Amino acid sequence: MPRNPIDITVPDLSGRLAVVTGASDGIGLGLATRLAAAGAEVLLPVRNPRKGEAALTTIRLVAHLLPLLRAGHARVTSQISVAANQGAINWDDLNWERSYDGMKAYSQSKIAFGLFGLELDRRGQANDWGITSNLSHPGVAPTNLLAARPEVGRDRDTRNVRMIRALSARGILVGTVHTAQLPALYAATAPDAERGGFYGPRGLGHVGGPPGAQKLYSRLRGTEEARRVWQVSEELTEVCFPDS
Repeated sequence: MPRNPIDITVPDLSGRLAVVTGASDGIGLGLATRLAAAGAEVLLPVRNPRKGEAALTTIRLVAHLLPLLRAGHARVTSQISVAANQGAINWDDLNWERSYDGMKAYSQSKIAFGLFGLELDRRGQANDWGITSNLSHPGVAPTNLLAARPEVGRDRDTRNVRMIRALSARGILVGTVHTAQLPALYAATAPDAERGGFYGPRGLGHVGGPPGAQKLYSRLRGTEEARRVWQVSEELTEVCFPDS
């Protein structure tokens, strides 16, 4: 059964600068392509120079970008995951040095990233930085993130990955690599995308379908925990944000 085409209209971005992390392939590459096609100047900081010939250096932490973001009255969109709707931050072993669990650590990273993005918006308002920040998630799609990757101990595709590929090819429930790009694209460019908002697929279970506003995951609602993530991020990276 063929899938009905799903897409959104991207506004004219001529004269705008877009910085897309993780754009060497998959969803990030698709986002960068769409933004460039809409007229934006696109910077692609990636870790692997062979996969990102346009990248000159690796950019770490939003703090180094803050002057650029403020000058452009930027909108920051942080891409999280459905994994942020499970697990918790392991504050007693934050770097998982004593009790590593791959899935739990992954969920923690997405929860922390979401909390940081929301705290960025709150601090941006409080300090009059002139920027806004929101969140997106791609749902579930057969991207390279799920593929067999020996470097992370996954020598072959799992049964779940094979099922996701089969469902995606048939247009059932989950998304495609194309549709998985759309929530972030919408959150980053749509005139009605709100600061502090959360955007993802609107289909059943929010794993596929056209993009739209989502209810914020319970693990992302704690403002005190968001402040703690912010503080720990500054301590671990030794990079501090200005107060104003």
